[in-house]
Amino acid sequence: MSKGVLVDITRCMGCKACQVACKQWNDLPSSNPAFKDGLTSPPDMDGYTYTTVQIEVIEKDNDYTMRSGKRQCMHCLHPACASACFAKALQRDPKTGAVVYYPHLCVGCRYCMLACPFDIPKYEWDKQFPLIAKCQFCFDPNGKYDRLGHGLGPACVDTCPTGALKFGERDELLKEAWQRINRDPKYIKKVMGEKEAGGTSWLYISDVPFENFSFRPNLGTRPLPEYSHDFLKWTPVIAVGWGTLLTALYHYTKRREKIAAEKDKNVHM
Repeated sequence: MSKGVLVDITRCMGCKACQVACKQWNDLPSSNPAFKDGLTSPPDMDGYTYTTVQIEVIEKDNDYTMRSGKRQCMHCLHPACASACFAKALQRDPKTGAVVYYPHLCVGCRYCMLACPFDIPKYEWDKQFPLIAKCQFCFDPNGKYDRLGHGLGPACVDTCPTGALKFGERDELLKEAWQRINRDPKYIKKVMGEKEAGGTSWLYISDVPFENFSFRPNLGTRPLPEYSHDFLKWTPVIAVGWGTLLTALYHYTKRREKIAAEKDKNVHM
């Protein structure tokens, strides 16, 4: 049984304590605030921000209400990013459900960014040797800073003051999500992440449409790797072939330049 987190958007007050906890635990630098719809918040995840809280003013029941929604890697049960990564820099830990990034294996192809249906992996564009950046579910494969391996919840969950985030076994969280939905008519009759793209470890319930928090509609329930497997299996061959071609063209060009230089030298002798 893999781990998961239940996010109840109706309980989130937008304090962003989870953002601060994430940066502290992962030793990430602070981000310059940016204004979005008049509210101060990092507008999106980036190479130094693994989670953001979107605050939206939404029309509901002929009135306006404010809702906040935390976004981060969804840690898919069948991660498209891992399927797209021929270097195996992204792997799903079967025990915890964490989709973990191993930077020493990454070749910087960025196929994971294209494959992710939730637009999560980001690139460190400002670095000379950039890497991919995303939430690791506070899971450390080396064990040194592994909260999940030591029986602790993610840092963001532990710091939430309103109980909007709950960590536990995914199956149990899914049962609780539907219990809350069936008990209170304010909730939309849907658990985001239950089946989308084959299911995710992070589950959401809400009383306003999920699209307000940048979730794509109509993701489908079929795991995305099933679509991409037949094509992505050729990626290493294409990558090697393309590299070989470029290398050959490079040496061919240098050879022509050398011949041209020798001819020019002979003309002026």
